[in-house]
Amino acid sequence: MTKADLIEEVSRAGVPTRKVCETVVETIFSSIVDSLRAGDKIEIRGFGSFRVRQREARMGRNPKTGAPVAVPARKVPYFKPSKELRDGINNTAAAPPPPGGMSA
Repeated sequence: MTKADLIEEVSRAGVPTRKVCETVVETIFSSIVDSLRAGDKIEIRGFGSFRVRQREARMGRNPKTGAPVAVPARKVPYFKPSKELRDGINNTAAAPPPPGGMSA
């Protein structure tokens, strides 16, 4: 699903215009990014949590030449799905095929 698909889904929920839908989606995304930049943890019950993890500096290697390369420390976003989300995905994937034989 792309951001455009997400905006389309929001518009189907009864939001009056596409511009309002874009504003809603952009506001949610920017709020998540701003909170992560500030070092906050974001928890959305039933969906999951976002947080920032610190990766330590390390020595890597150039895959082409094999030469050692210093990789600096950095922060990376991390998402941990909730138990409800994991269970919902696994239950959907394990659903029996539709009646009538094989699906095309």
